[in-house]
Amino acid sequence: MNRRKPGWRFAVAVPAVLAVAVAVVAVWRAWTPGAEVNLADVVAVSLAGAMLAGAVVAWARRSALPAGPAGVTGAGVGPADVTGAGAGAAAQVLAGLVERQWRAEARNRLLDDPGPIPVHWQLIADATVMSQPRLITFPTEPTDAASLADAKDRFGPALTGRSDAIAAFADAFRGLRQRRLVITGGAGMGKTTLAIQLLLRLLAMRAADRAGAGEGQPVPVLLPVSGWDTDAHPRLQDWLAVRLAADYPALAAPELGAGAAAALAEGGHVLPVLDGLDEIPPPARTKVLAALNASLTARDQLILTSRRKEFTTAVRETGRPLTAAAVIVPKPITPEAAADYLAACLPAVLSGDWTRTLDALRSRALPGLTRLAATPLGLWLIRTVYLTPEGDPVPLTGPLGDDADALRAHLLDQLIPALIKARPPSTDPAHHFRPRRVRDPDVTRRHLTSLARAFPPGATRDITWWHIARTTPHIRSAVGLTTGIAFGLVAALAFTLTLGIAFGMIALDPSSGVEFGIDFTTGIGMGISFGLASGLVRARSWVDERPGRADLRLRGRTALLLRSIMGALAVGLKIGCWVGLTIAAMPMVTVEFDSGVVVRLDLADFDAAGGLQVGAAAWLGITLASGLITWAEQPTLESTSTPRSSLRADRALSLLRMVVTGLLTGVLFGLVAGLVTGPGGALIIGVAVGIGSGLTFGLAAGFVMGNHHAWLVLTIAVARLALEHRLPWRIMDFLDDAHRLGLLRAVGPVYQFRHAALHDHLAAGRDHER
Repeated sequence: MNRRKPGWRFAVAVPAVLAVAVAVVAVWRAWTPGAEVNLADVVAVSLAGAMLAGAVVAWARRSALPAGPAGVTGAGVGPADVTGAGAGAAAQVLAGLVERQWRAEARNRLLDDPGPIPVHWQLIADATVMSQPRLITFPTEPTDAASLADAKDRFGPALTGRSDAIAAFADAFRGLRQRRLVITGGAGMGKTTLAIQLLLRLLAMRAADRAGAGEGQPVPVLLPVSGWDTDAHPRLQDWLAVRLAADYPALAAPELGAGAAAALAEGGHVLPVLDGLDEIPPPARTKVLAALNASLTARDQLILTSRRKEFTTAVRETGRPLTAAAVIVPKPITPEAAADYLAACLPAVLSGDWTRTLDALRSRALPGLTRLAATPLGLWLIRTVYLTPEGDPVPLTGPLGDDADALRAHLLDQLIPALIKARPPSTDPAHHFRPRRVRDPDVTRRHLTSLARAFPPGATRDITWWHIARTTPHIRSAVGLTTGIAFGLVAALAFTLTLGIAFGMIALDPSSGVEFGIDFTTGIGMGISFGLASGLVRARSWVDERPGRADLRLRGRTALLLRSIMGALAVGLKIGCWVGLTIAAMPMVTVEFDSGVVVRLDLADFDAAGGLQVGAAAWLGITLASGLITWAEQPTLESTSTPRSSLRADRALSLLRMVVTGLLTGVLFGLVAGLVTGPGGALIIGVAVGIGSGLTFGLAAGFVMGNHHAWLVLTIAVARLALEHRLPWRIMDFLDDAHRLGLLRAVGPVYQFRHAALHDHLAAGRDHER
């Protein structure tokens, strides 16, 4: 997106603002109490000058507003304005982010090693859960007059496909009239895997279409259905806009214009791949189906996954099927195909145990093994647990081979130690599927079990790191007490020690005339009292906050930094004027306590020079601080939202608030203290007060101000859970290693268990000994 250069307006604005400031200062310096012009007139001139300067700055800012691509103009672009080339650019950015995200997940899932598990898919036989055939596929051409009448009521070529022939399957999907598909099946039948395969193939076909100047295709984006609250967002497009903005922050980059995520959702540029309808409560399923039917237009495409039983029940309770959507189910994997797949993962020369295992599978001699291997989940478990250098498949042909449920439970129990043994730790960045640290199988299982129970399968499949605190008992009180005590101690120590040192140094000079008394105990008490009051009132609500974001990379963003600072000039000027006037008026007011409380106002003591100095410092400081924070919160076209990156961004934002506000308040308070003290100890007191107030208010800004404290709340919650041996101290490192091991998968900024069966198994299993 093009942006206008500052141009001549700022060349005019800067001297104009300086001229106004000089004129106001000159008026104040020339005014005396005996002058004909009274104080009210002088104050009016000052306020008028401040308003004039603010208007000039606002006028100059217009030259820095983005020009926008293809009709996108101004900073206040609405979703409907991001069209044409602007929407195309946003869609292309989204496509790149989605492709990188799910290509990495496909590698982690070993989908192409040695190849996809061969699952056959076909249209469901129950026609009551689908729309009329003429709405789903184009009817076949009639061959005679007799068939002309009913041609519109027949399907075209049957929608069938194979997971190991995804290109043909994607072509069949694009041959549907509305390109809407529901993938159903039992547990572990590869519904999500097929959705990921289709997503990646459709992205590749979209790129080929763009290269050949073909029709523009929407970008497939996989999102868990569990994140959709139909009460808050009745329309699919509204929820898509919110999720796209949260999961893909690059869409909020200034280059794409404001409202890019909403424009993509509203303009039909997104193909939502909604995963896990069965993972939400039954009443919510019917609401989702009803909302989909009410939201989808003729141009909207859709892919939805769900277990077959839950989808069928939801359709019947809704009273109508999902409009124009084909519904497919998988066929069980044949024993021959399962044996061939396992053999492809083994060396050419098989051991005797593997020969007997594959022979038993092909001959259907063991019903439990045959039944388990008929599902992609079962094949993955067999491969992961026993297809290792030291794997021994003998249990597969033993007593467990007669009971599919017992065999699956056994494989799920052995999954964690098998993966940890097969993937030793490595710090090499090229080793994407190996953990960074040594992991103990029993400890890893205990921690994953705690997470499985903290996020129970009946409620959600998402392991959201900023929701971990909500699973901790009494977390709101703990957050309030912890932050209150910490802030109170730091505040008391900072003020007491720095001011004590400063006044102590001044006291060595008899000419300073400064008398003081520092009560360390009183300072600590006052600091903790203030901190507890702030923490218990303000910090308790932090548990409900979402993470913020901050990008501190300067390369390629200097122009944006300058524009952000220029955009904060007006706000800084307004606050600076009020601060300056307040400081200038402070010497006018005196309070006497000799005979009651008497307040005196002496207009002659108005300190115009001091107010101007502090006001100018406040203007500069607030402008720089506000501009810097605004700049840091602006994402780039490469910004991603993974669990680790979202936590780092929230932490960076908190630390930035601390540093920026600490420096700002330190300079201002130090300047004020120096002016009030006078020449005798101005430098010493100014530095001391600056350090004390900077430390105190810097922490206040990072811990109290703002709306994003997810990182801080997680740190407090994990500390308690780690002491109880429920979670590790370094929770994000643990989750990252579990993801690298293949036990978890990443969906945007949240984790999920690799398979729902593992989530269910851990949540329902017995506790292991600590």
